[in-house]
Amino acid sequence: MCDVVIRPCGSYQDAKDALIQVLSPLGGLDWVQPGMKIAIKANLVSMMKPERAATTHPDLLCALTELLKERGAEVVLGDSPGGLYNLTYVNRVYAATGMHRVEEAGAVLNRDFSQAEANFPEAVSAKTFAYTRYLDDCDAVINFCKLKSHGMMGLSAAAKNLFGVVPGTIKPEYHFRFPTPEQFSHMIVDLNEYFKPRLSICDAVVAMEGNGPTQGSPRPMGALIAAENPHKLDVLAATLIGLTPGNVPTIRAAFERGLTPLTVEELTIDGNYQSLIAPDFDRIEHYRSMHFSGTGTTAWEKLRGWVVKTCMQSRPQADKKECIGCRACEKICPAKAIEMKNGLPVIDRSKCIGCFCCQEFCTNGAMKVVRPAIGRLLNRGK
Repeated sequence: MCDVVIRPCGSYQDAKDALIQVLSPLGGLDWVQPGMKIAIKANLVSMMKPERAATTHPDLLCALTELLKERGAEVVLGDSPGGLYNLTYVNRVYAATGMHRVEEAGAVLNRDFSQAEANFPEAVSAKTFAYTRYLDDCDAVINFCKLKSHGMMGLSAAAKNLFGVVPGTIKPEYHFRFPTPEQFSHMIVDLNEYFKPRLSICDAVVAMEGNGPTQGSPRPMGALIAAENPHKLDVLAATLIGLTPGNVPTIRAAFERGLTPLTVEELTIDGNYQSLIAPDFDRIEHYRSMHFSGTGTTAWEKLRGWVVKTCMQSRPQADKKECIGCRACEKICPAKAIEMKNGLPVIDRSKCIGCFCCQEFCTNGAMKVVRPAIGRLLNRGK
């Protein structure tokens, strides 16, 4: 059997046929038995309309729901967006993202906002963590992500989508609890290993480039991707948008644990992915040396890490012309590194942990991902 499947899908109007085609080489949905309860874990990061390309498109979710219902399954669709994990807030997210259409297709939108605590001694980072309890009532999880650039991780696709099992208001706490990209990436891998999604599907029909994962620009990619292994899906997804998979922290963490190779050449791919690569995709580059050096104990390792961090590491920075002074960044910052001065956010770099929560949840897209001049020069060289 192949590792990853990719099929062209130029329009959301072709959602059902495209889903059937991309799932067929993986055995389709033959594993679904009548009476099973299937959770679709979508990406519903915020109250954003489908055309903003920040969330999984409802046409695809409706199509998947119909296919599951045809096999006699019960379907519950959910996510924990950034913000309060309660009925009022999440209902507003459901409405903005078009999820009530999924109800019309036969799914139930999750409205169980209770939480549970996992004990996972096999984990590398998250040996205990809070999660959305509705998943306990399901027989299998289908991870339906959106292909996007990401301020902290470079890539938001299959593995990163599982961060949505952590209740919304706890997410900033976990950024602080796992402050380095290495720790955070292993936490993401831990979540995937704990929940073990039966299937991962990526909405790359229209992706998000630039200032992702919420304030970037829609970028037509015209593809659907599917895999049983979320990390192998991410290797192909990263390649499509011009990232080197080994420089994506979550992929690197999965590789270190023997869960994926680092290149598409090492994967068995069903479909012509080469024609779908977008070399001019406006992406956020991350380098392995940038994130994983400087974690040693010798003076040289520490110095190297400091130089790389200072000269190359991307960082959040407010665009003064676009900032409206709403204080959302100050409120969301888990490290309390942001203070409003004269109506504008000032970031204390000595406190900043580089989680990019401020950039992800900036209401006006004024917080940008920027890189020092040396980093931009090297990126241009690539």
